[in-house]
Amino acid sequence: MTSSFSSLLLAEPLARAVAEMGYESMTPIQAQAIPVVLTGKDVMGAAQTGTGKTAAFSLPLLQRLMRHENSSASPARHPVRALVLLPTRELADQVAQQIALYAKHTKLRSTVVFGGMDMKPQTLELKKGVEVLVATPGRLLDHIEAKNVVLNQVEYVVLDEADRMLDIGFLPDLQRILSHLPKARTTLLFSATFSPEIKRLAGSYLQDPVTIEVARPNETASTVEQRFYSANDDDKRRAICTVLKDRGIRQAFIFSNSKLGCARLTRALERDGYRAAALHGDKSQDERLKALEAFKQGEVDLLVCTDVAARGLDIKDVPAVFNYDVPFNAEDYVHRIGRTGRAGASGLAVTMVSSSDTRLVADIEKLIKKKINVEAIELPDARRYRERDPRRDVAGREEVQRSASMPSTRPMRGARPVRSAPADPFFDKPYEASDAHTPSWDAAGSTGPKAVTPGLKTKRKVAALFKPAGSY
Repeated sequence: MTSSFSSLLLAEPLARAVAEMGYESMTPIQAQAIPVVLTGKDVMGAAQTGTGKTAAFSLPLLQRLMRHENSSASPARHPVRALVLLPTRELADQVAQQIALYAKHTKLRSTVVFGGMDMKPQTLELKKGVEVLVATPGRLLDHIEAKNVVLNQVEYVVLDEADRMLDIGFLPDLQRILSHLPKARTTLLFSATFSPEIKRLAGSYLQDPVTIEVARPNETASTVEQRFYSANDDDKRRAICTVLKDRGIRQAFIFSNSKLGCARLTRALERDGYRAAALHGDKSQDERLKALEAFKQGEVDLLVCTDVAARGLDIKDVPAVFNYDVPFNAEDYVHRIGRTGRAGASGLAVTMVSSSDTRLVADIEKLIKKKINVEAIELPDARRYRERDPRRDVAGREEVQRSASMPSTRPMRGARPVRSAPADPFFDKPYEASDAHTPSWDAAGSTGPKAVTPGLKTKRKVAALFKPAGSY
């Protein structure tokens, strides 16, 4: 079977778009899936992430739909012909962008709908009529119930990342959506694994599918170097920074198991001097898309994510992935590290393992069928490790030297002195009293120390404590 796009005999508008994107040779999943989809057969495909699945189903679908592109401009003549369902907002947006690029020289219309965004602009696009609709299940059901979209002329349905959709509880939504589709259709199911649940789903909704597997189930990419380091929770961030420095890594994904942990880690990395951004479920859709775009443009060094971003993010040339936390599900490990080593490039996957992660590591070992060696990692002395920008230390020393050269003043009798804190160039504001480790009663206000009216014994103790040498 050929591996050249030129031999597919795609329609000229599609072939031109593929050439403009710089594609020449097909990946294994593309070489096997595209000819089958062009025949109209159902497909059950398994491939590791980053193998070009989007083109594998998009190009043949667009090729077969081009017979509809000369229809009337009336929305009624532009019903949804192909439906692509995906588990996350980010993945839906990404796939929609790819399809739009492939179809840009055709008259076929496409759009995307997902949650977290206003429904009104999406409704306007749907009312204009589209041949290709990319959607997440929940938001699509919202539009179906609002009668914004009709699916009775769908010819193709794609269930991408089907295992992930089942993992996060979309099976009831999928069943409701599929009940709105014609039974005479082509169904394409793509999954990273062929679990029993996936096989049951395929048995219910696919008709005599052609099975395509381009890699053993749950196989990790051979181009990814996998390292596991022993580190307790207090040392994990220091270990990650050490690897980043030693390997000269400029960009990476870092995965955390919780939204709170993700947010805290992002702030800590920013204090370390890195340009970091968080990507998790509490972020608005606009914030998430902006963070992804900033990372793609190189404006962000470290993208700290929960597993909401572990699937389907196709960002080229990301050299490394760090698992700050070992994932709770072994399959998520495969998907996380699939963010690097894409399209034949080399990559590094580093997982921080604490003493409580033994069972989780064993699950990963069983899934990928490889022996995992948890190594020790040499870290810099914690006392020398700076949690914040080291420029602060220089400024701090300069401030101390300036203070030492100034004449000292005797504190007010009966009052506690206020200790000045060095300027903080990282935050461009002085330390708070708590940062300088001074007692709370030192911070008495902006105009001077707080006056007190102590008793006689207290006055004597204060006087003895602050009495300058030779002053009495």
